[in-house]
Amino acid sequence: MKLLIQGLLVLLTGVGSAHAAEHIEKSVMLLAGANAGFQQANYSDDGTLAVHFEFNDRGRGPKLDSTFSFDSNGVPNAIELKGVDYLKAPVEESFQRTGDTVAWKNASEDEKRTLSKPAFFIGLNQVPEVSALLARALLAAAEHKLPLLPAGEASIRKLASVEVKGTTDSRTVDLYAINGLDLLPSYIWLDQDQRFFAAWSGWSTIVRDGFEGAVDTIGERQQQEEKRLAEIRANELTRKLSSPLLIRNVRVFDPPSGEVVDDRAVLIDDGKIVSIGSADVSPLEGVEELDGAGRFLMPGLWDMHVHFTGGADGLLDLASGVTTVRDMANQVDTLQGLIDGIEAGRDIGPRIIRAGIIDGKGPFAGPTKVLVDTEQEALDAVAMYKATGHEQIKIYSSVKPELMPIIAKAAHDQGMRVSGHVPAFMTARQFVENGADEIQHINMLFLNFMFDKVQDTRTPARFTAVAEYGAALDLSSPPVRDFIQLLKDKHIVIDPTVGTFEDMFLSRPGVPGPGFAAIVDRFPSAWQRQMKSGAGGLEMKPGQQALFRDSYQNMVNMVGVLYRSGIHIVAGTDNLAGMTLPREFELYVEAGIPPMDVLRIATSGAAQVMKRENDYGRIAPGYVSDLILVDGDPTINMADIRKVRTTIRGDRLYDADALFKAVSIAPAK
Repeated sequence: MKLLIQGLLVLLTGVGSAHAAEHIEKSVMLLAGANAGFQQANYSDDGTLAVHFEFNDRGRGPKLDSTFSFDSNGVPNAIELKGVDYLKAPVEESFQRTGDTVAWKNASEDEKRTLSKPAFFIGLNQVPEVSALLARALLAAAEHKLPLLPAGEASIRKLASVEVKGTTDSRTVDLYAINGLDLLPSYIWLDQDQRFFAAWSGWSTIVRDGFEGAVDTIGERQQQEEKRLAEIRANELTRKLSSPLLIRNVRVFDPPSGEVVDDRAVLIDDGKIVSIGSADVSPLEGVEELDGAGRFLMPGLWDMHVHFTGGADGLLDLASGVTTVRDMANQVDTLQGLIDGIEAGRDIGPRIIRAGIIDGKGPFAGPTKVLVDTEQEALDAVAMYKATGHEQIKIYSSVKPELMPIIAKAAHDQGMRVSGHVPAFMTARQFVENGADEIQHINMLFLNFMFDKVQDTRTPARFTAVAEYGAALDLSSPPVRDFIQLLKDKHIVIDPTVGTFEDMFLSRPGVPGPGFAAIVDRFPSAWQRQMKSGAGGLEMKPGQQALFRDSYQNMVNMVGVLYRSGIHIVAGTDNLAGMTLPREFELYVEAGIPPMDVLRIATSGAAQVMKRENDYGRIAPGYVSDLILVDGDPTINMADIRKVRTTIRGDRLYDADALFKAVSIAPAK
C-alpha cells in the first residue's frame, strides 16, 4: 500500500495562482465518504504560498506543512516541507532554483544540477497542492508539456465538463488528465478559474469545502471517462478465443499432484480445459494452435489479499499471471462496477472474489461506510454483504470485542467465511475461539503474545510493537506451540502478507528494503525514485535497525513454523497489484516451504479455501482454463515466476509483455 499512499499524496490536489490577491482555499478529504482530513492553501499577496495538509487513516496519515515561492511562469523555484509521513516518520525536504542551478535535499537525496530550461520539481513527499500547481503550469506551457525533476515529463489534456451544486452556489468544473505522474493518467477537477475543485477515486476523494454533495456527480462523470479509456485498452490487448486452442510443446505442472510433465499439449475450448496429451498430437481441424516453445504451463495464480482499484491493477495482475484475486475491503458499488466491466470484456482484470469489511465507529475506523456499534447494526451489515454477493466478512480493528462472535455467527448462518484483523482489546486466541475462520497479517499472530504490552491495536502500534518485541518471541515455546495447535484444531487459515511488512520494517531513508529490488529497474523513473528512496518505513530510534531486522526475520520464520505445523496458508500481498506476489512466494521459500508447495498454496490451495477446488487451480479436463506460460521453472527457481509470457483467463488470452508496456513497465527478462 505504500506506493498507493505516496501516489495519493501527489494526486489529491488543489490549484491556484501564485500571483493572485491573498486568499485561502480549503478542501475536505473523504475516506469511504467520511471526513478524514483537509488541506488549506494560503496564497499570499506577495506571491508566496503556505499549505497545511493532514488526514487520519486508522491512526496513520501525514501531517505536512509546506511553503512555496514561484518564478514568473508560476513554476515553484523554492519549496520547504516539514512534518510526518503516512507512518508518522519525520520528513523534511527542500528545493531551490537560482538561475540555471537547481538543488534539492531530503533524507534520501542531496543533489545539485545545472539546468537551462524550465522544469517542475516533484518531491519525495508532497502536499496535494503540488499537483495542482503542476496542472496550472502545464496549461500555461507550450504544447501543455513540462520536464519533471528529477526525471520524466508531464502533459495535460482536458476531458470533460459538468455542472455541480454546492451549499452556496453552482459552478461548471472541468476534468483534466495528467500524464507522466503514474502508470496511467491521473485525474484532477478544476473550476473555471483553473483552481482546484476535486480529485476523485472510488476509495478516497478530496473536494472543495462546501461541495461534498457533488462527489457523486463528478465521480460518475470521471468513471465514464475511465471506462471509455479502459474499453480502448481492453479491445487492443485482449484476444478473445472464439475457437478451440491447442497449446503445444509445454511442460505441464498440476499443483495438487505435484507433477511436472514434459512435451505436453493442452486443448482448451469455451474457457475450459478439454484434454491433455502428447505434444506431437496431429493438427486438429478448426483448432488454433499456440506454440508453448517448451515453456512451463501452470494454473493461474491467486492473490488472496488485494484492494482492487481498477486502472492499472487489472493489467498488472494479468501480466504477472494473477487470474483470481480476493478483495479484502472496498466500496460495494464501486467494486461491483469494476467487476461488471471486467466480466463484460470492457476492461482488463482478474476474477474477483469479495470479502466485505465491517468496522466499529470511532477515531480509528477503517475506510468504510459499514461501521457498527450495536448487535442489530452488525446483523444488518452481514445481511447487506450477503445480498451483494460477498462470500466472506472481514472484521476490522475497531469492532467491539463483544460484537465479534455475533458477526461470526451471523456470517456462518448465511454460509459466509469470517476473517480479519484481530479487534483491539482482543487476542488472536479469543478471535479464533469466538468463530473466526482466518486471520489476516502475520503481525496479528505475534500480537497474541504481546497483550501485556499493547492492547489497543487500532493504531500503528500493531506494527511498532511487533518491530520492537517480535525478535524476542520464541517460536518453539509452549505458548506458541499451544496457540498453533489451536489454529490446527480449528482449521484456521492464515493470510500472512509477510511481504508487505518487509520494507515497512527494513527500509530507512536512503536505504530501501529488499521488497522491490528484483523489479525496481523495470518501472518509470518516478516510481524507481520512490522505491529506491527508502521512504515509507517505520521510524527507527538509534540502534533499532538490527532489532527491526531480527523481528522481521522472526515473522518470516513464523510462516515456516505454521506450514510445518499443518496450518493452511494463503498467499496475499496487500501491496502493488500482481508484481509483489512473487516476492511473497520467495519469502515463503526463505521460510522453508518447498517451491512446489508455494505454487500449490497460490493455486489449488487458494481455490480450496474459497470452495472452488473443483473448477480452479488444476490443469485437468473440465477445469476452467486460467493458465499461465512461464519462462523457466519456478518449482526449482521461484524467481522464474516473474517471467510470465502468456496469461489465459478462461476464453481471453493476453500477452504479458504488451500488458506491462501499456503501463510503461519494462517486461521481465
